[in-house]
Amino acid sequence: MPQPGDQSPSVDGIEQVRVARIGKPHGIRGEVTVQVYTDEPGERFLPGAGLIGRRGGTTGGRDGELTVVRARWNKDILLLAFEGVLTRNQAEELRGTELFAAPGGAGEDDSWYEEDLVGLAVLVGGRRVGSVTGLQTGEFQDLLEIGVDGGAEVLVPFVDEIVPEIDPEAGVITLTPPPGLLTLNEESGATPGQGDSA
Repeated sequence: MPQPGDQSPSVDGIEQVRVARIGKPHGIRGEVTVQVYTDEPGERFLPGAGLIGRRGGTTGGRDGELTVVRARWNKDILLLAFEGVLTRNQAEELRGTELFAAPGGAGEDDSWYEEDLVGLAVLVGGRRVGSVTGLQTGEFQDLLEIGVDGGAEVLVPFVDEIVPEIDPEAGVITLTPPPGLLTLNEESGATPGQGDSA
């Protein structure tokens, strides 16, 4: 399981952190959607900010420096425009590019990415309750998508108080959910033996 920062570029000996991944074009003037991996998008993507682009493996993209000229939110999706990228076709060539910058944002050095988390077994009180199926990144808070054993799915705030431990080598993630957070997933049927203890 890859760790945050694996294969990250370095500048002047400083390992860069991944702050976003470019998605599909938006409109016809070169804007792109991005999946945000930083807690400080308002600072990371200011006009004039220089980012390092790296091809995203099999997802394509482009290597090289990219300079932000515009950043705006369309509902909960961040849109970026870059210097020299003026058409939809040019924006399409950037799809899949991973964007890196110098560390400095709070929590960025230990950020987790969706591919690091999907498939990890979810434990509550040492007992498996399901697995991670996705990660929703938001402007103010990220949410883990948990597929609970039995078919239900819930969204769990990705915060230290609820997700205190992640162990990709063991393939598990530990939750300490507040009362009621996972109740929805238990209403359709009790676990065998549940409530039978003396």
